[in-house]
Amino acid sequence: MNTLIKLEITRTLRNKKFMFFSVIYPAGLFLVIAGPQGNTVVSGTGGLTMGAFYMVAMASFGALTAVLMGNSERIAKEREKGWVRQLRLTALPGRGYVLAKIAGAAVVSLPSIIIVFLVAVAIKHVHLAPWQWLALTGVIWAGSLCFAALGVAIGYMASGDAVRPITMIIYFGLSILGGLWLPTTSYPQWLQDITAWLPTHAYAGLGQAIELGGAPHGKDVAIVAGYFLVFAAGAAWLYRKDTRKA
Repeated sequence: MNTLIKLEITRTLRNKKFMFFSVIYPAGLFLVIAGPQGNTVVSGTGGLTMGAFYMVAMASFGALTAVLMGNSERIAKEREKGWVRQLRLTALPGRGYVLAKIAGAAVVSLPSIIIVFLVAVAIKHVHLAPWQWLALTGVIWAGSLCFAALGVAIGYMASGDAVRPITMIIYFGLSILGGLWLPTTSYPQWLQDITAWLPTHAYAGLGQAIELGGAPHGKDVAIVAGYFLVFAAGAAWLYRKDTRKA
């Protein structure tokens, strides 16, 4: 299992297109969206400036990109090519394959978070206490595991041809509706009532609470943890189903 994890990490780091999309793309979006705007306070956020709001939003978006896009398409294509079936003939436990995929994606998600932070400090002059930077990094990185589990589930659910459009719909839908691109306070009230229960909205809320100097809200923690359990259980069930087919 350790060997496969090392191979997955190495392969991920060698994929220049994926690294660019996952690491540079969120920082570029931060510059495009937040760069031209002043550091006015975003309404309904408790006092967060544009720079601080979009820093957490784009860091979360970058981590989401790495773990969701990275896992789903690779798993679906490896299933289609017979690589997953071949691994089942070895002593590798089922959880080893899943852990290797999550580890490979997690390696990319961390630099994507840090680069967004660096750009926010340099361009928008976002200043936080040292403990806030450490807590933000840890919370956003740990929270991305929820979407890593979703990526594994999609990879076992969709075929190689269908996995990309399915993932893209889920990816952009969760990002936009969850408030990673726009503050949800600009949405109609009925839509805000829905987005309040989405995992991406709660995920961004974890970091925003830390930016405001407090601890993440219990509701946001419960929502992210609840979705993680659902996605992980779904991934495990789909893996067993795929094993029986093989």
